[in-house]
Amino acid sequence: MKCDPTLYRAAPPSLAVKPRLIRQLFLPPLIILLMIGLGFIGFWTSEYYGIRTLGENGERQLELHARTVESEISKYTYLPSLLELESSVSKLLAEPNPEHRQTVNEYLEGLNRRSRSRAIYVMDTTGRVMATSNWRDIDSYLGEDLSFRAYFQNAVRGQPGRFYGIGSTNGEPGYYLAHGLEERGKIIGVAVVKVRLEALEERWQRARLEAFVSDENGIIILSSDPARRLKAVRPLSDETKERLARSLQYYWATLNELQPLAREHLDAGTEKLTFPANSEVVADDQEVTYLAQTRPLNDTPWNFTLLTPLNDLRQAAINQGILVAVAFALVAFLLIAWNERRKVIATRLAAREALQEANNQLERRIAERTGDLRASNERLKAQIRERRQAEETLRRAQDELVQAGKLAAIGQMSTSIAHELNQPLAALRTLSGNTVRFLERGALDTASTNLKTINELIDRMGRITASLRSFARRGDDQGEASLAKAVDAAFQVLGSRLDNLPLTVHRGFSQAMLQIDQTRLEQILVNLIGNALDAMHAQPAPELWLESDIHEGKYRLRVRDNGHGIDPETRKHLFEPFFTTKPGEQGLGLGLTLSASLAAATGGNLAVEHPADGGTAFVLSLPLAGHQPGESI
Repeated sequence: MKCDPTLYRAAPPSLAVKPRLIRQLFLPPLIILLMIGLGFIGFWTSEYYGIRTLGENGERQLELHARTVESEISKYTYLPSLLELESSVSKLLAEPNPEHRQTVNEYLEGLNRRSRSRAIYVMDTTGRVMATSNWRDIDSYLGEDLSFRAYFQNAVRGQPGRFYGIGSTNGEPGYYLAHGLEERGKIIGVAVVKVRLEALEERWQRARLEAFVSDENGIIILSSDPARRLKAVRPLSDETKERLARSLQYYWATLNELQPLAREHLDAGTEKLTFPANSEVVADDQEVTYLAQTRPLNDTPWNFTLLTPLNDLRQAAINQGILVAVAFALVAFLLIAWNERRKVIATRLAAREALQEANNQLERRIAERTGDLRASNERLKAQIRERRQAEETLRRAQDELVQAGKLAAIGQMSTSIAHELNQPLAALRTLSGNTVRFLERGALDTASTNLKTINELIDRMGRITASLRSFARRGDDQGEASLAKAVDAAFQVLGSRLDNLPLTVHRGFSQAMLQIDQTRLEQILVNLIGNALDAMHAQPAPELWLESDIHEGKYRLRVRDNGHGIDPETRKHLFEPFFTTKPGEQGLGLGLTLSASLAAATGGNLAVEHPADGGTAFVLSLPLAGHQPGESI
């Protein structure tokens, strides 16, 4: 089905392009702002209702733990008044003597043990301790003057003494309950019970509960976090600090104010506070925000404060806000995608015919290009065949050049080899004639000795001809060669030349098996050593060094002489074919060229160095036998 192109005709640029540009510019910032706004609303709503829920749960926890503190305090309130019933106490206050004091001390000791309090003691009306339950201890209260204590001053006036303070004797904190002892309506002394409340702190810490108790002065006397103990929950005036210092209620504590990092009032008795993290409760965060709920304790001027961490709630609120923002972004994306899809569908209907026409044109062009590619492929195949034939021809020519180089070297050596053979042949003629005469005379021992000498001379001639045959044999690109064997064979071939020179050979190379044909390695060494001998023919003390090392996974043989060296102009043409510095017909100029090509055929190379102290050094680099290219050694 074909579509009418007039149905999807584009509007004029002045009417269509400008509104589209405006939408593209302003729509993304608008979506981002809406995401941020909705995310913040989601975060605030989640946090608000979360705090309200935590506050309701915290009220129940606050009531429970506050009643626990009240119960812990109230169970000792009866104990001081109980001493009015003990006659020995009245006798001691009426008639203080050692006998009465000892009786009361023992009684108070037993009562303290049964009640599990910290200490129980009795004072006279002047504030001096007359008897105490800790009379056996070194830090006993016996005989101390405690008239400056507020609990004594209240009790001696007939008022209940309730006091939290730090002991002036041993610096131990405790809760003091004091009661005035009466006899016939007159106060004759004061009974005091000291109670330790650290067990409450230990319970809070085991339960991982954040809470503290502040006294009438606003000083934290009990806390699950030891760092908050003896801190003021409200600012203290200088007069208050001075009064508390004179009373020694908190001993010598500094009474610094507990300064939260942040504070936000929510309701009566409820605040949001931010403190440094309590490491005993929270291990990861550096600071923690709490919901602080405070309630007064019955029968005391103290306040109990419960701290509920809000970090998890805040993280949940953040996640809720992010979820709302992501949900809005997803909805906006779906709406934009739906609108764009509607536009795309309309555009596709208008462009289908144009696409079909373009497809037809493309098929025609593909057919034309396929024919061109087929013709190009045939031409490329022909070129590849020609290249392979040329490479085969080049390889055969190279082999012929190598053999020609060998034959040329053999021609040069023929004179010296003939000289070498003439000597044994002359000796053979002489020895054979002498042997015949010795046999005729019956001198069998002398004849036998001559025959052995003849055999040795024949072996020597065989070795000379064998080295010549081995050197003349064609080699192969593949194979393994022994370096030591190749060096010995090269010296054997060049033996006649070596006899004419007072040569000193320094064998500083290590034995190795190289990845090259044995014959080709021998040919390379014959060329290199032969060139070195030519360079040293005028030296009075010629020296030849054969040194080796391993570099970048290849074996390097360094052939160095102390000859006249190579001039800079000649160095440029060393490896060019048919270039030679030897006079006459002594050289064809192919030795170094063929040696370099033989080394390159096996993955090696031949280089030349010019030492500063004179002479020339050729460096032959070849892979080790069994070593693959790219392997490390």
